[in-house]
Amino acid sequence: MTELIRTNDIVLIGFARSLLEGADIPVFVADEHMSLMEGSIGAFGRRLLVPDDHSPQARRILVDAGLAAELRDDGAR
Repeated sequence: MTELIRTNDIVLIGFARSLLEGADIPVFVADEHMSLMEGSIGAFGRRLLVPDDHSPQARRILVDAGLAAELRDDGAR
């Protein structure tokens, strides 16, 4: 799995997730339920993950949507 975004912004995660699901890219949001454990203070960021083979397409979609600044480093792939 490739981590594309890590953020506390639930709106950003929801928007990115919607874009990727709309393109039939499998998406997993890790740490989505950590707020229950931490008391909803937003201390833990959620991580948007996609399968490695979908990463290039997912990155293109997110960049085209104006989210390039939110993307994690791709590790020079």
